[in-house]
Parts: sequence; C-alpha cells; structure tokens
Amino acid sequence: MDIETFRNYCLAKKGVTEGFPFDETTLVFKVMGKMFAVTSISKIPFAVNLKCDPDRSIELREHYPEITPGYHMNKKHWNTVNFSEFLATDMLYELIDHSYALVVKGLPKKIQQQLRDL
Repeated sequence: MDIETFRNYCLAKKGVTEGFPFDETTLVFKVMGKMFAVTSISKIPFAVNLKCDPDRSIELREHYPEITPGYHMNKKHWNTVNFSEFLATDMLYELIDHSYALVVKGLPKKIQQQLRDL
C-alpha cells in the first residue's frame, strides 16, 4: 500500500481529519480530534504509527518483523507498521480499522454520538 492509498482510506472514514500539527512532514490523522494514525511523508520505506490493543501489539510484534513498538509513541499502545510488500493489504486495512475503532471506543459517549450522527 502506498501513502496515497493509505491517506484516501483514512479520510474515507467518518469524522476523520488530517493535518501537520508537529512539523511539515509528519502527517496526522484524527477521528473527532484524537490521533489514530501518524506517518512521515518524507521517510522511505513508508511506515505508519497505529494504535493497537496492548495484548495484540505483543502478538503482532512477535509474528511480523514489519511491526515494531511505536516510534516516538507510547510503546504499549502504539505500533510502527512498515507498509512493505510483505504484509498483506487486507491486514494493513485491518490494522488501520483497529486503530480507528480503539480511538472511537475511547471517546466520550457524547462525542461518539456526534460521530454516529455525521
């Protein structure tokens, strides 16, 4: 998956915005104001920080060398995923969906309702 496919997939999700809050190369995707994906538009190979359930993070890191503790993030809750040809596209989509769902689940009930109403 390339960065444009990744970007379009994230932006198609309900309540998602993108921006560069840290610098001109760090692209952040947020759902209702909370981060669920972070990437550098200048680094090769293309990699993304995605939120992940802590137990699942351990399992993924043990099975896939392309998935490592989140770079510059809380390593318990974030993974850095190298979007290489070695990981199936379906799995990449599922990891993005998982990150998005975790962040939505953590939003206050009022904000979750606003998201449903969009």
